[in-house]
Amino acid sequence: MTASYTFDVFTSLDGFGSASRNWSGYWGKQGPELLAHRLALYGPGQRMVFGATTFRQLVQMLAGSTDDPAVRDPWVTRMVGMPATVVSTTLKEPLDWPDATLVRGDAVDVVARLKEESEVPLRSHGSLSMNRALMAAGLVDRIQVTIFPVITGQTGEGPIFQGAADFDLELLESTTLDGRTQELIYRPILHA
Repeated sequence: MTASYTFDVFTSLDGFGSASRNWSGYWGKQGPELLAHRLALYGPGQRMVFGATTFRQLVQMLAGSTDDPAVRDPWVTRMVGMPATVVSTTLKEPLDWPDATLVRGDAVDVVARLKEESEVPLRSHGSLSMNRALMAAGLVDRIQVTIFPVITGQTGEGPIFQGAADFDLELLESTTLDGRTQELIYRPILHA
């Protein structure tokens, strides 16, 4: 059986993964439904898959926090506790993550092998360039896009799909959280 692979990403309405200057995490739009929903997503067993850049950013972000729920969102603590595969040619062991395995090589080859071998679903949060390559190779089964109600035209960073191949998207699910944030789950189909 082949494990499913979900590319899970946060974005502003105009397609940026983050923003500089005066925007906080979640662009300041997190709410109780969003946080509870995220926690539930990370309840079932999964294996996280990260590229080097996102992994470095996560480790840096987590270094300044504790797993105290008043400081760090419980879903993030749960994500950190999951087994993870980090695909990188630049990182060195040991990795500062409880159950992370460093795998050298091309992400397409690594994830194709993981999909065949894993007994649990695979999920990647962020890792934009890696996931664009995986999409082009037909390895992403679901794109889970959480769209925050902001436009960051002047301060947006990390365009989510810049440089990606062309895809048709089949909508599988849609959810509104806290009356303002949209979660859309799509099946990507390479556009011929």
